[in-house]
Amino acid sequence: MEISLLRIAVSIVSIVVLITWAWRVVNWVWLRPKKLERCLRQQGLNGNSYRLLFGDLKESSKMISQAKSKPINFTLDIAPRVFPFVHQVVSNYGKNSFIWMGPTPRVNILNPEQLKEIFSKIYDFRKPNANPLIKLIATGLLNYEGEKWATHRKIINPAFHLEKLKNMSAAFYQCCNDMMCKWESLVSEEGSIELDVWPYLQTLTSDVISRTAFGSSYDEGRRIFELQKEQAELVMKTVQSVYIPGWR
Repeated sequence: MEISLLRIAVSIVSIVVLITWAWRVVNWVWLRPKKLERCLRQQGLNGNSYRLLFGDLKESSKMISQAKSKPINFTLDIAPRVFPFVHQVVSNYGKNSFIWMGPTPRVNILNPEQLKEIFSKIYDFRKPNANPLIKLIATGLLNYEGEKWATHRKIINPAFHLEKLKNMSAAFYQCCNDMMCKWESLVSEEGSIELDVWPYLQTLTSDVISRTAFGSSYDEGRRIFELQKEQAELVMKTVQSVYIPGWR
C-alpha cells in the first residue's frame, strides 16, 4: 500500500515537473515572442512576423552568405554588403523596425535623438540577456551593466583624451608608413597591383594598439592577436545561433 502511494506521489510530481517544463519551453519559443511582437507593433514598429525558434536567423545567414559570394561594388553604399538583412528590413519597414534573433526581437533605431536618449539612460535601457556562451568566450565593457559599466568606462576614459591621442600621432604615423612601404614593395614595374587591403588594415589596427598600449609592434605580439581574432570569430558564430540550454 505504501509503495503504491509512493509511486502515485512520484508520478504526480513527475507530471507537474514535466508540465511546468513544457510550459516554459512553449512560452520561450512561442507565447512570449508573439506577445512581444504585438507590443512592438502597437508602438509603431514593424518587421517580419515571428517564425518558430529561429526567427530571422536562417534568412539573415543566407543573405550574408550570398552577399559574401559576390564581388563588392565600387560604391560608398556598403550597407547591402555588410548588413544585407538589416538593410532589407529597414528598406521594407522603415527606420524604426525590428528583427528576430531567434525568439528575441532586436529593435532597429536610426533616429539620432532617440539613440541619444537610449545611450544616456544606462539604467532605463538595459542590455538584453546575451547568449550565456558569449559570456564564457568574451567579457569586458560591452557585457557590463550599471555601476560596473560606469566604473570601467571611467577607468578607460583618460586613454581617449585629445591630448593623449595627439601624443600617439608619431606611433600612428609609423604604423601607417610601415604599411605603405609594404604596399609599395608589392607594386610591379608597371606601377599597378590589385590588392586586398582588408588583412593589412586589420594588421594596422593591431599594430597601432600594440605600439600605443604595450610599446611593442604587432609582429612581437602576433600570437595574442591571432587568439583574439579566433575569439571574435567564435563570438560571431555564437551570436548567429540559437542558444538551447544543454545543447552544445
